[in-house]
Amino acid sequence: MKITILTGSNNLHGTSNTLVDEFIRGATEKGHEIKRFDTAHLNIHPCIGCNHCGMNGNCVFQDDMPKILDEIETSDALVLATPVYYFAMTAPLKASIDRFYSRTGRISRKRLKTAYIMTCWNTDDSTVEPLITHYKKLVDYMNYEDRGMIIGKGCGTTTMMPKHFLEDAYQLGKNI
Repeated sequence: MKITILTGSNNLHGTSNTLVDEFIRGATEKGHEIKRFDTAHLNIHPCIGCNHCGMNGNCVFQDDMPKILDEIETSDALVLATPVYYFAMTAPLKASIDRFYSRTGRISRKRLKTAYIMTCWNTDDSTVEPLITHYKKLVDYMNYEDRGMIIGKGCGTTTMMPKHFLEDAYQLGKNI
């Protein structure tokens, strides 16, 4: 299986990316091909709603997003990973997801398997519920198939992260 991963953290060694690394380890052991994009370290403009693309064409911006969308078009699975920054997913990941608009006609036709990896400092459900709702709505709208979520509450730093989340991410990678 070909898996595209979009991460949203600026911290390449932070909690969400640590879980992504474990996911990749599990998926690689199963023989899956991985393509990872760390969106916070790429040139991605936010969608401006101009509709130049018509939901099925080229965006007006010439940035890194077309290569991400090309990968998604040829993938079997899509993984989104983000830490919670001020009660939301990170801006780079959100900007990337907003740019899915330009290829909605092509990338929503495939029945992609998806997974969601999220980490946050807080341990209460009210912090993560809006992000879970957003992910589920995206999966539903795009006609994707959710294969699992890692909701890493209490993961403010890698040293305070409960160890079971590492195993959960590894197993999700093996079983996607």
